[in-house]
Amino acid sequence: MYRKHFALTRHPFAKDLAAEDLFMSASAKEWEVRLRYLLDLCGIGLVTGEPGGGKTTVTRKVVSTLHTGLFRVFYVALSTGNVMDLYKMIAWELGLATQRSRAALYSCIRTEVTRLCQESKVRPLLIIDEAHRLRSDVLEELRLLTNYQMDSENRLCLLFIGQAELRRRLSMAVHEALSQRIIVRHHLAGLTRDELPPYLAHLLRLAGCEIPLFEPAAMEAIYQATNGLLRKVNSLAHHALIAAAIARAKIVTAEHVQAAAPEVV
Repeated sequence: MYRKHFALTRHPFAKDLAAEDLFMSASAKEWEVRLRYLLDLCGIGLVTGEPGGGKTTVTRKVVSTLHTGLFRVFYVALSTGNVMDLYKMIAWELGLATQRSRAALYSCIRTEVTRLCQESKVRPLLIIDEAHRLRSDVLEELRLLTNYQMDSENRLCLLFIGQAELRRRLSMAVHEALSQRIIVRHHLAGLTRDELPPYLAHLLRLAGCEIPLFEPAAMEAIYQATNGLLRKVNSLAHHALIAAAIARAKIVTAEHVQAAAPEVV
């Protein structure tokens, strides 16, 4: 309802933003550099962050720029099952037929990874999202999946995306073998206080608005309520615009943000 009131061409805080239009914070830019380094080395990487902090979104932006003739990306978000469940998901992503036994699936996946590297000359990148939900035995199995030529060759690039608790789990003795093989780690922080105004201005500009719609006190209220986490920022800014439109205001004030706060979980 506020699009007409503020003469916007689209909803500025919708989640269907194109990868090239994403706002890159300092933490996100650092993760982009680290991820490209991981892809060069073809090892195991870990990115963590709070829920709604943009871990998957920023990774999607970087992955979208990879040359399809050099990289093949496989994305798995099912992380609550057993080893067999995960192997089936990976096999489906690879376009492989489902096998009945765990050993057969393991062998087929490794064979396909080798084929991609040696015959197709592409680097496979396996992304495991929501990895903090993985069982301990599944984490260990994924480590074994990256072991080629008696651990002397890297063929599968493996990236774990998860919440902050995954870092704590991987520091435990039971996962020491996996932790030692992680060559890139990054904790993606939310927007800083100074990054919030340009972030809001960037999204509003994409929606056809060149003038500031949030007064400084409103932006400070948004930051204090969200701690810079992107999903919360987007939701609160969206509802604050609704509150301002209902009040027929030309600019979003701190009072509009406070009125919208109960809408944000």
